[in-house]
Amino acid sequence: MDRHRASRRRARPSGRRPFVYAAVASVVLVGGTAAGAVYMKAQAHDGQDLVSTSSPSSAAPSVSEEASVEPVTAPVVDRDALLSEAMKAVTVPSGAEASVSVLDVDSGESAAYGEGAFDTASIVKVDILATLLLQAQDAERQLTATEKANATLMIENSDNTAATTLWNEIGKADGLDTANKSFGLTETAGGDGALWGLTQTTAADQLTLLQQVFGEDSKLSETSQTYMQGLMSEIAVDQHWGVSAAADGSDWALKNGWLARSATGLWDINSIGRVTVDGHDYLVAVLSNGTTTKTKGISLVESVAKAAVSVFQDTTADPTATATATD
Repeated sequence: MDRHRASRRRARPSGRRPFVYAAVASVVLVGGTAAGAVYMKAQAHDGQDLVSTSSPSSAAPSVSEEASVEPVTAPVVDRDALLSEAMKAVTVPSGAEASVSVLDVDSGESAAYGEGAFDTASIVKVDILATLLLQAQDAERQLTATEKANATLMIENSDNTAATTLWNEIGKADGLDTANKSFGLTETAGGDGALWGLTQTTAADQLTLLQQVFGEDSKLSETSQTYMQGLMSEIAVDQHWGVSAAADGSDWALKNGWLARSATGLWDINSIGRVTVDGHDYLVAVLSNGTTTKTKGISLVESVAKAAVSVFQDTTADPTATATATD
């Protein structure tokens, strides 16, 4: 396996939230003239007043009428519907399936497409490391030098031997499942015995896991998050594919998974991570199975990732552009 590593790209901080303002104006009229007071109030999303000004009347009006201006609510965008529409332009090979969940970190909006559980293949290595770090936190200890060496090989190079070593250390499926309860994953079950690559999961659960790695409300410490983000930003060059195709540059962090099922010869191809587009961060989880080759699976996953991110771009534009996979 090519151990050459890409240069470090720091993950952008997540959790930015814009303030939302509402304005209310009241005009007190006396005898049909504005002899009363004008009261303007701007209110922040957290309920704290930002501006309050008034012009008191010299005499209290005997008759008053109030006219109020309600805040204008922005139209709700159905991102799931947009994603469903965008997916119509993605060619899914016959017999294959794909599922995706995406989160706009800045706005908190999300979209999802597809259902059902998929084999994780090597994307479970992110979950294995998150579990190891959570266990170390609970034990109030740091990772050992050997654990760090295995973690680097497991994430950056997708080394299976290192993954098996850490899988055994966390307690295999039992340890993974226990940690996932803390993380909020509800549809993920660790693989039997040593078969960590056959852990079952959903795109929604993988998005939840990504929020543990990149989000503010996480069971992982800031130190643990930074550590994981750094490894996912230094993936070996031969694995620079997947959700990174949706980024508009080199600012991304990911982990890919690929597995040819021995019974069918068909491929599981998955990719999870953070990408930056036009200065906005997105968390994206794409799962797929049933492609006849690894190349076709990669093409499918990349097209789905592009379609998912496109629904948060200019909604007046065609969200299906450049979202076609090779059959």
